[in-house]
Amino acid sequence: MKKLFAEFKAFISKGNVIDLAVGMIIGSAFTAIVTALVNGILKPLINWIPGADGTGALQVVLREAVTDADGKVITEALVMDFGSVISAIITFLLTALILFIIVKAVSSAQKKQAAMREKLKKEHEDKLRAEGKLPPLEEKTEVEETVEEVKPTTEELLEQIRDLLAAQNKTNEQPETKE
Repeated sequence: MKKLFAEFKAFISKGNVIDLAVGMIIGSAFTAIVTALVNGILKPLINWIPGADGTGALQVVLREAVTDADGKVITEALVMDFGSVISAIITFLLTALILFIIVKAVSSAQKKQAAMREKLKKEHEDKLRAEGKLPPLEEKTEVEETVEEVKPTTEELLEQIRDLLAAQNKTNEQPETKE
C-alpha cells in the first residue's frame, strides 16, 4: 500500500495530473461549443435536407406514443433519430479536427522552442569558448571517424574468433622444447 501511495505521490508531483485536468477542462468546454454549433445550426439543416416543413424526415417512428383519454402519455414513442446520430458524428469529427490542429500547433511550437533553445545554447558555448572560458571542441581525426564507421558483421566476428581459437590451439599443441 505504501508503494502504491509513493507512486501516486510521484505521479501527482510530476505535473501530469494538472496537465490532464487542464486538457479535460478545455476539451469539455470546446466540446460544448461544438455541440452548440452542431445542434443549433447544423442539425436543423441536416433535418431540413431530405424533407420540408420540419417533418423530421430523418426520423423513423417504430412505435407511436400511447396516450390516455386525457392526453397523458402512458408509453413514450419509440423513434430512431438518424439526424441525432449524424449530428453526433459531426460533433465528434469537428472536435477531433480542432483538437488535432491545436495539438499540431503546440507540438510545432515546442519543436521550434527546443530548436531555439539549442541554438542559443550553442551560441552561448561558442561565445564562452571564444573568451577562453570553455575548452575548444575536440575534432575527430580521420582514423577515429573511420573506426566508428567500420563495424564488423556477426559473421566476420565469428570468423575472427575461430581464427584466434585455431591459432591458440596450434600454440598449445606444439611440443615444448627442453633446454
